[in-house]
Amino acid sequence: MSIFSYEGFAVLTVLMFALDLYQTRGGKISIKTAALWSVFWVCLAFIFMGFIYLYWPQMAPESTYTNKQAATSFITGYLLEKSLSVDNLFVFALIFSQFTVPERLRPRILMLGIVGALFLRAGLIGVGAKLLADYHWILYIFAVFLLYTGFKLWREGEEEQEDFSNSAPVRIVKRFFRVADDYHDHKMFVKDDKGWLATPLLVVVAVISLTDVMFALDSIPAIFAVTQEAFLVFTANVFALLGLRSLYFVLEGMLTRFCYLRVALAFILSFIGIKMLLVGSPYAIPTLISLCVIILSITIAISASLWKTRNIETIEQ
Repeated sequence: MSIFSYEGFAVLTVLMFALDLYQTRGGKISIKTAALWSVFWVCLAFIFMGFIYLYWPQMAPESTYTNKQAATSFITGYLLEKSLSVDNLFVFALIFSQFTVPERLRPRILMLGIVGALFLRAGLIGVGAKLLADYHWILYIFAVFLLYTGFKLWREGEEEQEDFSNSAPVRIVKRFFRVADDYHDHKMFVKDDKGWLATPLLVVVAVISLTDVMFALDSIPAIFAVTQEAFLVFTANVFALLGLRSLYFVLEGMLTRFCYLRVALAFILSFIGIKMLLVGSPYAIPTLISLCVIILSITIAISASLWKTRNIETIEQ
């Protein structure tokens, strides 16, 4: 992989995050605005797929992938990460509720949390790619882990709400800082007569960042079943995280309606686990098939969820 491709994408990533931060500078995002930006980020991912298709040999001269294989792997990985990251939105809503986060601060918190998660994910991707390059058998450990996670998610269904008020990120912040009782706009630290205090804003950002990494422990092994090209894995993660903020504000009031989403994610994780087990065998599942399965699973889950909850609302009325 050429250094230029990483450098060029690093610059593009900074510009995209700056643009995302700029468009939410007012602190309040309407559903219409969030929907338009969600479509924009998805379209941008597809444009980047086209760029990979046209210029893959220049981006990765040592890769064994053809242009078509690289483009298909990227978009499959992107849609996989996007679908798995939707589960994060439920957690974001729960965290905002438990920590009583003012609406005007939520866009900034999501941005800071996602940027923090991006750096942590980059580290995980680097470690995962190195391990797979040196020890191919780790792929099968990832596969078993994904099958177990999918089975666990299937069994859990709609589990009880988790309490984040005493989670590890909260304990870590409280161990090193005194924490103020109230939010102080966008400030993470304030000063009183005794010295510096962390604000609840820092606590929430820490919770969101590290919680996202816990989700990444599922999604990153899953995307390595699609491709082991570290550049494609990283770029797919970046684009999936980029649109997550806007998507949250689109779906914020509809999250409770996606009753079949966890079932779909459990199926996808199980399917990817099986795909990973079959890598290198005569029964290996092509990436294009994986792409179709992911799209079909999420489409059916969302459609069935909206149909079911619409019927329930109609009966209640």
